[in-house]
Amino acid sequence: MDNSLPTEFDVVVIGTGLPESILAAACSRSGQRVLHLDSRSYYGGNWASFSFSGLLSWLKEYQQNSDIGEESTAAWQDMIHETEEGITLRKKDETIQHTEVFCYASQDIDDNIEEIDDLQKNPSWVASSTLIKPLDSACLSEETHSLYVSSYEVPAKGTPENSGEVTDTAETLVKEEYCGYKTYKHRVSDGAKDEIKPILEDNSDPPKRNRITYSQIVEEGRRFNIDLVSKLLYSQGLLIDLLIKSNVSRYAEFKNVTRILAFREGKVEQVPCSRADVFNSKELTMVEKRMLMKFLTFCLDYEQYPDEYQAFTQCSFSEYLKTKKLTPSLQHFVLHSIAMMSESSCTTIEGLKATKNFLQCLGRFGNTPFLFPLYGQGEIPQCFCRMCAVFGGIYCLRHKVQCLVVDKESGRCKAIIDHLGQRINAKYFIVEDSYLSEETCSNVQYEQISRAVLITDQSILKTDSDQQISILIVPPVEPGACAVRVTELCSSTMTCMKDTCLVHLTCSSCKTAREDLESVVKKLFTPYAETEIDKEELAKPRLLWALYFNMRDSSGVSRSSYNGLPSNVYVCTGPDCGLGNEHAVKQAETLFKEIFPSEEFCPPPPNPEDVFFDGDDKQPEPLGANTVIIAQLESSEGSKNLESSEKHLQN
Repeated sequence: MDNSLPTEFDVVVIGTGLPESILAAACSRSGQRVLHLDSRSYYGGNWASFSFSGLLSWLKEYQQNSDIGEESTAAWQDMIHETEEGITLRKKDETIQHTEVFCYASQDIDDNIEEIDDLQKNPSWVASSTLIKPLDSACLSEETHSLYVSSYEVPAKGTPENSGEVTDTAETLVKEEYCGYKTYKHRVSDGAKDEIKPILEDNSDPPKRNRITYSQIVEEGRRFNIDLVSKLLYSQGLLIDLLIKSNVSRYAEFKNVTRILAFREGKVEQVPCSRADVFNSKELTMVEKRMLMKFLTFCLDYEQYPDEYQAFTQCSFSEYLKTKKLTPSLQHFVLHSIAMMSESSCTTIEGLKATKNFLQCLGRFGNTPFLFPLYGQGEIPQCFCRMCAVFGGIYCLRHKVQCLVVDKESGRCKAIIDHLGQRINAKYFIVEDSYLSEETCSNVQYEQISRAVLITDQSILKTDSDQQISILIVPPVEPGACAVRVTELCSSTMTCMKDTCLVHLTCSSCKTAREDLESVVKKLFTPYAETEIDKEELAKPRLLWALYFNMRDSSGVSRSSYNGLPSNVYVCTGPDCGLGNEHAVKQAETLFKEIFPSEEFCPPPPNPEDVFFDGDDKQPEPLGANTVIIAQLESSEGSKNLESSEKHLQN
């Protein structure tokens, strides 16, 4: 394949994160010539999802601070004219920091208890060349509905179609030792092969669980789709509306989040959300049920009753709840599990608005307000990339951009120069924040997100069904600290192997990710196969594997913070710490309106019956009762050419 690209475009987009992908799709849909580039070998940037081996390769890249291809880049200084200047872009991604990995599971099925002390101190990691999830891996739904929500358990497959990945070379697993990682080896009793049973408080015997080893996780690595950023989709949110309006929803499938959980007094409880849940709850008294329903009904139309909250606009939402005669448990449920706010930072208006948004999203697709995309959050950017490609967008991964070419007189960007030394001209340029150089971002103050990804052997709240998708907010213990959001995914979401759960922890960073999140991990989980633990610890899910890392949060950065940015260069930020995707959608729409103010943002796709091609100007005559339609080949020669082409394809 020729590496050269066309040299003239209307829009060049650098980075394939969610806001960039939405913008690329919107521009392509409006008829613009779009070139979409990414220096990475996968779609999504920090919005991506990885298989287990792909995640280890991603970790290796950040641990080694690799800069693949730097030695082969062509010099760009000679391609800058006297009337131009170049703005260099960053050569490597520095948005991820403080990565720490811990392996608690046994390394091999045949490991002996006596041999544990003889095992190597550093874990054995399985890494492969970086894996790519192509656009064709997005799941196409043939349903006629505008949004397909899967509420049933997806059967396990040997190799799911959507988790198929492509490598540049043969997919070989190479074992490598990573110095500096810590792993814990524990004595393991004989693994029971029985099914996982619900934990009964009155049962004196410990429940039997399936034994999961690290070797099994590696072998089943393709069944994992691990998100770098943990988010859910509000059923009445901007992203769902955009997916339906643009018909991009046909490229993905979704599952309902089945339950909202709360962590109170050291225990995990299920929170009643809908009216039916409230009145069926055994945790609430009849008086509490009536109090809760009365308050939630008020929140749905709180703007109509300003006298009820105007006196508390300067107070926190938690203080306002105390005045509504709600019991402490109800106050906790409303604040942390419905409004999903922290006690200190949430005002009364913000809390009422968040509660109303939660309630308005109930019932559209299920009993909770949230949806989760099958195969992970990383599917969503790919869906919009597919839409862009359908309308003519050109995509290149592993394609580095060395600099932006700026005209000195007008101050506008004219072109980019890629790592092959090719100069590509365009009218508008959209760049992900992580590509901008240190000089351009010297005045920018970034925040950080603390993230943890855990693989566990069971759910944090056992029920009759092990296929639960749960969200839990763990309140901070110390004043001023941030609440931790916990999202637990089951195997039916196609993000983890059978008999395991994939758990995501997220909060705003105060320290490193491990320092921020490890205390919550210890409250909810116990290390795999740890000996001499009490009954309470034994009831917790066992932790098999853990990853901690900090991710840059650039969502609060304004355009004026960047130095020397040309007027026709627009910056998209990375993932924010919020639960939904509203910020990314708002940003994409705002930038699109700035660039093309007269164009509609991601309009519905045209009806195929309304599409006219060149030469179709002549209107067909209306069919009469005696009209006969005859289909003929244009010539016998054309018929022969068609037959020869079919034979060639068959051979």
